Amino acid sequence: MKTLKVGIVGCGGIANSKHMPAIKRNGNYEMVAFCDLKKERAEKAKEEFGTEDARVYTDYQELVKEELDAVYVLTPNNAHAPVAIAAMKAGKHVMCEKPMAKTYAEAQEMVRVAKETGKLLTIGYQNRYRADSQYLHKACDNGDLGEIYYAKAHAIRRRAVPTWGVFLDAEAQGGGPLIDIGTHALDLTLWMMNNYEPESVTGSTYRKLADQKDTGNAWGDWDPEIFTVEDSAFGFIKMKNGATIHLEAAWALNSLEVDEAKTSLCGTKAGADMKDGLRINRVQYGKQCIEKPGLDAAGVAFFDADADKPEDTEQKIFYEAIVEGKPLTVLPEQAMVVTQILEAIYESANTGKTVYFD
Repeated sequence: MKTLKVGIVGCGGIANSKHMPAIKRNGNYEMVAFCDLKKERAEKAKEEFGTEDARVYTDYQELVKEELDAVYVLTPNNAHAPVAIAAMKAGKHVMCEKPMAKTYAEAQEMVRVAKETGKLLTIGYQNRYRADSQYLHKACDNGDLGEIYYAKAHAIRRRAVPTWGVFLDAEAQGGGPLIDIGTHALDLTLWMMNNYEPESVTGSTYRKLADQKDTGNAWGDWDPEIFTVEDSAFGFIKMKNGATIHLEAAWALNSLEVDEAKTSLCGTKAGADMKDGLRINRVQYGKQCIEKPGLDAAGVAFFDADADKPEDTEQKIFYEAIVEGKPLTVLPEQAMVVTQILEAIYESANTGKTVYFD
């Protein structure tokens, strides 16, 4: 098996918790270059995940000059586009963490450069690789749900505001829970519907709980002084074929309906949701029924038929796309539409008007 040499740009939380461990487990990659604005983080990543002679940088422009097969862009959102574009122009394939970009214009430029350079570009929407997501996508592709004309994209936390890094910084991230976790829910929903043609978006964002004390937050009280993004956001999306999507996203909301990276779908033949595991509802033989696929191990305590974690599958697919020419699961054109819709929700919330697309 060919070994791919890769560089890591951004050695913070998502790099350490998701990408670098999965790359290491894959066994067909070598991490030979690391870059972070904080040199000590890049050095720590090298010690834990890199080859003995791996190089460390604080400037991504220097890293992309290396002889690398691919670059992983794991930075705050505002750096996704410039780093990815520089890497592709330097002849490297790119895995970019979600969301694709801070703005739709940046996402469009990333797609343009990918086409211009012929380099692969994919986005880290790993929830597509979960067992429930894979099963539901096959059902949708097979037409089991019929025409999917109404959907909900769920990304609701009761009290789980990330208090580290730059998550609360509007300038670095472009927003709060909508762009952070709402992006996963919307990606899943559009992918299941196979519908990437929005007609209009109406949205609302709220910063209602961010100034409260004694928050009960999962990661400790947040600092209201640096909480410059929304704490919840909601969007109503109308697609060109008449389908509608309701998107809900919150880090902090007084709600017991807590769901994250999930979708609910309503079709002409059946519906589906991920509320209590994957459930598919339909009428069969004149009776209402619910199907719950067995997605766990096949009844054997010591055997897990779906042992691969979503992030491991993500790395496998990226590797096979580069080395064997197999298709990517997450296409940049799809991720670009997610960013387009998220940006429109923020715009609608700011102006109080519906945003219409050409």
